[in-house]
Parts: sequence; C-alpha cells; structure tokens
Amino acid sequence: MKNKIRTAEEAVALIRNGDVVSCSGFVGTGTPEELIAALERRYVSTDGPRDLTLVFAAACGDGKERGLNRIARNGLIRRAIGGHWSLVPKLAKLAMDNQIEAYNLPLGTISHLYRDSAAHKAGTLTKVGLGTFVDPRQDGGKINARTKEDLVYLMQIGSEEWLFYKAFKIDVALIRGTTADPEGNITMEREALLLDAQAAAMAARNSNGLVIAQVERIASSGSLDARRVVVPGMLVDCVVVAPGATHWQTYATDYSPAYSGEIRVPIDAIPALPLNERKLIARRCALELPRGGVINLGIGMPETVAAVAAEERILDDLTLTAESGVVGGLLQGGLDFGAGINAQALLHQNQQIDFYDGGGLDLACLGMAQVDRAGNVNVSRFGSHLAGAGGFINISQNARQLVFAGTFTADGGASCVEGGVLQIVAEGRTSKFVKAVEQITFNGPLAAARGQSVLYVTERCVFKLQPEGLQLIEVAPGIDIERDLLSHMPFRPIIGDVTPMDPRIYQLNPMGLAPMPLDPRRSNHCAGPALKDPASSKPEFSRTDAAFRVLSHTLK
Repeated sequence: MKNKIRTAEEAVALIRNGDVVSCSGFVGTGTPEELIAALERRYVSTDGPRDLTLVFAAACGDGKERGLNRIARNGLIRRAIGGHWSLVPKLAKLAMDNQIEAYNLPLGTISHLYRDSAAHKAGTLTKVGLGTFVDPRQDGGKINARTKEDLVYLMQIGSEEWLFYKAFKIDVALIRGTTADPEGNITMEREALLLDAQAAAMAARNSNGLVIAQVERIASSGSLDARRVVVPGMLVDCVVVAPGATHWQTYATDYSPAYSGEIRVPIDAIPALPLNERKLIARRCALELPRGGVINLGIGMPETVAAVAAEERILDDLTLTAESGVVGGLLQGGLDFGAGINAQALLHQNQQIDFYDGGGLDLACLGMAQVDRAGNVNVSRFGSHLAGAGGFINISQNARQLVFAGTFTADGGASCVEGGVLQIVAEGRTSKFVKAVEQITFNGPLAAARGQSVLYVTERCVFKLQPEGLQLIEVAPGIDIERDLLSHMPFRPIIGDVTPMDPRIYQLNPMGLAPMPLDPRRSNHCAGPALKDPASSKPEFSRTDAAFRVLSHTLK
C-alpha cells in the first residue's frame, strides 16, 4: 500500500482468530494504548477475535484498567507469554485461575526471542534462568496446571548446562512511535524508550504477519530523516494516529522533553527524601555503588538509590541503566519507571539485555520479597499473587555484584530514627525471611558457588551470601540482634563478627559521599573479581563463561 494510514478499527479488524499478538510497552512507555482499546472495543461488540496468544516482555499496564488489562478477557485470550505480570493484574488473574495457558519467562529472553524469531532461528540459547522457576527441572516457566507445552529445554553443551527457549512466530505486532509518513516509516523522537518495536516488527514481517503502528502525527512522504527512522516502512502494514489521551509518553506523564532527550534538566533542585525506611535502605545500598561503574536499579525500593545518589552529588561518577534501554542520567520511578532524564543514550531493549547477559553490570540493586536460609530470593509469585520476574533473572544472574534491598518485615511495620538510633515502632505482620521461598527467582547456592558478591540490605541489618547460607554482618544502631532480628526469623543465620552499620545512614544530613577518583588498580569498567567456576581449578572465569555445574544438586 502506498498510503498505510488507517483508523484503529480498520487496523485491528485484520487480526484473526488464533493469532499470536505481541505488544510493545514498558509500563505505559511505548504502550500502544489506542490499538489495545480498539481491540477491546471490537471484542465487546463482535465477540471476536478469539483465542489469541498474547506475548509481552514488560508489563504493558498501570496495575488497574489500562494497557493489557483492557483485553484480559476469557475467550479473547487463550494463551499469554509474559515477562512481568504485576501491572496486568486482570490478565494475571486469568492465569492464576487456570482460565488461560500462561508462561512467565525472563523479560530479556522474550526480547531475544523477538530477534531470533525474526531470523527464523529455532530459539534462544542462554544460561539465563538456570536454577530458577524457569528451569524445566522446576516449573519451566509454566504458571498453572492448564499449561502443558514445553517452551524451555535443558541442554548439555560440552560440560556446561544451558537453557533453550523455543521460538514462536509472531502473527501481529502492535508497536508505537512518534511520527510516520504515509509509507509507514516510523520515528520515535518524542518517545522515552525504543524497546523492542523494531525486533517485534521484523519478527512479524518475516512470519508473513501484520505490523500495526500507533503514532501521534503524520509527516509528508520523503520528509523523514532516514537516520531517525527506527522501524522502516517495509516492515509496517498499518499506521494509526492516536488521540492525545491514548498517547501519553508514560502513564504518569503526558510529555516531558527530558524523557525524550529534547532537553537536559538540572537535578540539583530535586528535593531530598525524608529520613524513612526507604531512604535508610537506599543509603546503605549507595555505599556499595562503584565509582565509574555501570549499575542497574530495579523497580520499587531500589529506585530510591538514584535519588540518594543525586542528593550525594555522585551521579556523574556512575552510569545508571535500566533494562528498558536507558543508559546514564537519572532513572525515574512509579508509573514513569523505565524512563530517565539526562540519559546518555537509548538502546533497543534486546541490545541492553545483550550487555546485561554478557556480564556488563558492575552492580545491580534489586528488590526482595522473600529470602530463605540458602539466600534464594523470590520476587515473582506469592500465593495467589503473580508478579512475574521481569528483567530480574537476567540482571541478578549476571551482575558481578548484587545488592538486594527491602524492609526487614512488611505489612504494617514502622520504624523511626531518633538521635541517630533506629527504633522499631511496630513490627510488620509478614517476615521477608522465610523457611523456604515459594518460588526461586534467584538461586543463592548457585550464586555463591560462582563467587558472586551478594548482600541483603534492610533498614536494621545487612546479610552477606556465603556458601553455607546467609551471614549477618551488620546491625543498625539501636537494634538488638535477638529481640529485633532473630526472633522474627524462622532460621538462624551465620553469626560471626557483626559490625555496626555506618552511622551516617541514620543522620539527617547527607552522608558526604564525595566524588572519588577511580582506583588505578581497578579495570577500565570498575568491575570486581570475575565470577568463578566452582568445578574448575582455574582461579576465575570471565562473566560470560561462569559455569553452572553445581546446579543439579540444588534442584528438587
């Protein structure tokens, strides 16, 4: 077609029963809200299409009604393959109620599956997921009993274990950009992220499928700068111009020129955070930030570390990144999560994951919901609540240094700081430390055997991962080990030399983390020791070759 501009209704009318539909988006950034809404309207009015397979890497939703929550309808969806589920609770309920077939695969692996599907490869070969619930010796990524087909296989190559994720065709790719011309060339100059729009479009095109792009404006033919075109028109079948209400830059922000890189904004005026539990934890995590290092900060509690780094005036000494593709600058939180201000670069999501999987992260700070004696962490599933792993597995498994952050207890707990001393006002009804995690999103014994440096930071203490399990290494001022820690844990950690947590954490003024020169003995990327292969006599392996030979005895 010379002119590919269509209405949303005309475009989604081309989706057929049984199609595999991929949807771009990271929370609300890059989410084609108008296309999803049009698909919802079509199904409500015509009872079709039916039995779709829905594929998404990050959760395209706001935790309530928007995004993929609109089309979480039994009959419309037969199967869902997703990386992060927490912000699509209506879809997650269908999965947990055994109403649809459902899989939770690592976000980064789904990004790579788009690319590998486009190349007509059999699938994605990686070590990401070994020892977690994605491993076929555990759940194989299957969410419920209704889900039978294996998408993940264990493979032995030489002496090493790998996971193979089976590729699948994409019949329809729903993507989003900023500007299109009548030929379907798409630019993204006002978008906060690139995500996987290009790879998903190529996967659909090479499966003889359909690519529908939502944009906010149309340019005349031949007027777009070829170097700014992210998705070329040869991949695009339909272009839909969305009204402003369904084309916000994120779910929280209509448009910020700082998110799109149009301008840089001063960050010195960002107000300091109150001295609450979140800030206490973020301050202790910030003490681990390697100057000159490349860092990932996860959603939730770790988001606060960026604000502390800004307050301490050390952001210029760090390169903060997010799995969404942001490199540098100040990462955002809440419904703006995934976006950043003053970024140095934006990568396609699958490229960022290549960097992560290859060991490019010097440090990652991630949340923790459940931790057991062995150091296993669960952030993906709790009883009837399905959160999903998102990029957690890619990040946690491959970062050289790892810091998990979270309050010691949850659900009603409260504490305060008086005179530099931490006081527990009320204990939470739920302990983060459990006998056994409900699902393994991070495998502690495997990480310990590989020599990965892992800390578990709370407002009242710090644990370190050892081959024998968790070791208590630091306690906050005012905290009694027996009364405030051990009495709320179902297991006794290793207790040796316990030191006080840095008193600066519990003071009102900034800690004074002044910029520091790089240690000349450190490598050019500021990384710590390489991860070790526990089955080898060699002293160390590169990050990409760290072995997993101790895996089998840790799996049940």
